[in-house]
Amino acid sequence: MEGSPAEIGGRLFGLLKAPAAALWQSYVEHPFVRRLADGSLPESCFRHYLVQDYIFLIHYARAYALGVYKGETVEELRYAASGVTGILAEELRLHLDYCGRWGLQEAEVLATIEDPRNMAYTRYVLERGLAGDYLDLMVALAPCVIGYAEIGARLLRDPATRCKDNPYYAWIESYGGPTFQQMGQDAADQLDRAAERRLGRNFERSPRFVELARTFEAATRLEVGFWDMGLDPPRS
Repeated sequence: MEGSPAEIGGRLFGLLKAPAAALWQSYVEHPFVRRLADGSLPESCFRHYLVQDYIFLIHYARAYALGVYKGETVEELRYAASGVTGILAEELRLHLDYCGRWGLQEAEVLATIEDPRNMAYTRYVLERGLAGDYLDLMVALAPCVIGYAEIGARLLRDPATRCKDNPYYAWIESYGGPTFQQMGQDAADQLDRAAERRLGRNFERSPRFVELARTFEAATRLEVGFWDMGLDPPRS
């Protein structure tokens, strides 16, 4: 893709992304993303992605609920609790409304079987939070919220993105718009605060950094798999 990519600020996020640069590019410039940008993605692929993303959001809420338990400060608890509340009180409803615009009724969405690639990703995130601490969980969550913010901003800025008569342009505007961009920046800031509390200022010198980088890489690889899943809808 052409154009200047947006960068979400954050010291730890940048340090984690650097050694996984090639993998990160395969995520943010995935064929699924490029076909959203030019409007060529088959509608069956997008519908499959939408219903799986609804299931993903449910488990994402569970991950933030785990963050409430794992947090060590009131600020960390509040951040995680706001994620749970935002998803359960607003995002799930908005997602169902958006599914309805694509002819997907609530009963159909709720009855959808979880794709194994969706299951692999969401359970990995939960496992890292259960086995580790709040920082491990925030690192596992980072490729999703920060990555989608980067993708949305990239596509909005990219002159190759088709705006007129693109059925996916509303999706692009949603993730590239100021509300989600702020969510991405908040996640990057929270990552830094969590790391500084546990690792000190020199993140990359901590013995834990290699492990955190592995978690970030694994979660990014699973995000690539989520896009792959979107290109592989079930055959009727």
